[in-house]
Amino acid sequence: MIRIGKYIEHFINWLTHNFGPFFKALKIGVEAMVGSVQWLLTFTPFYIVITLLAFLAWKRAGWGVGIMTLLGLGFIYGMGYWGQTMETLALVLVSAVIALLIGIPLGIWAAKSNTAGKMMRPLMDFMQTMPAFVYLIPAVLFFGLGKVPGVFATIIFAMPPAVRLTTLGIKQVPEDIVEATHSFGATSRQLLFKVELPLAMPTLLAGVNQTIMMALSMVVISAMIAAGGLGEVVLKGITQLKIGVGFEGGIAVVILAIILDRITQSFGKRKQRTSKTT
Repeated sequence: MIRIGKYIEHFINWLTHNFGPFFKALKIGVEAMVGSVQWLLTFTPFYIVITLLAFLAWKRAGWGVGIMTLLGLGFIYGMGYWGQTMETLALVLVSAVIALLIGIPLGIWAAKSNTAGKMMRPLMDFMQTMPAFVYLIPAVLFFGLGKVPGVFATIIFAMPPAVRLTTLGIKQVPEDIVEATHSFGATSRQLLFKVELPLAMPTLLAGVNQTIMMALSMVVISAMIAAGGLGEVVLKGITQLKIGVGFEGGIAVVILAIILDRITQSFGKRKQRTSKTT
């Protein structure tokens, strides 16, 4: 009988014992990031946050999405889940930003190196297909209960779309444009930042959208390890058989997901329109 789980357990324990100070420092840093974003969202009066998000939605995605954002967030406040929604939004934003900061460079590396691409493809498959609950186990061992393990489990779960779509976007840049750029004496750095990344931006922004959506779905699951937010409301409804509470938390999650999806999609669509006109 092959007991691979035993070796994985030994490896996780070895990391916990030998890199304890590193994980502790990491925990302090991430706690500060999440706490700062959450404080900003909750300290600011709710009507200002709603107005700013509705204005952003209107400017980027049109008046329909703006009105939907205004009404949706107002409905969440009316249900009494404003604090939990801002807590979830802070976790999503921090997790998605870190996932993108790691995933986009990895995607560029995979696009530039065939060896890196071949190595990264099965790793991304593993990260995307592994049940999300499994990521909570090592995260709790490394960081204990709370928001930080939820953030790191979310980063692992949400990062593959950023890597895959960054790689796809750069590989889709026409070869004749790359050759013409080289013929004009451009360096590899100039080629990447002035040609490949701008042309791949619509695909990259689609990766941003998918990363944020997956981060939101994982943050809800992270409530099982005391990450808080709307996931805690949904979990309370499940464990205590409070159907109304569970549905209210779920509706708030759906509203937040639609708003984030429409706003992030609008960036990619606008970039596609401008690239076609030019």
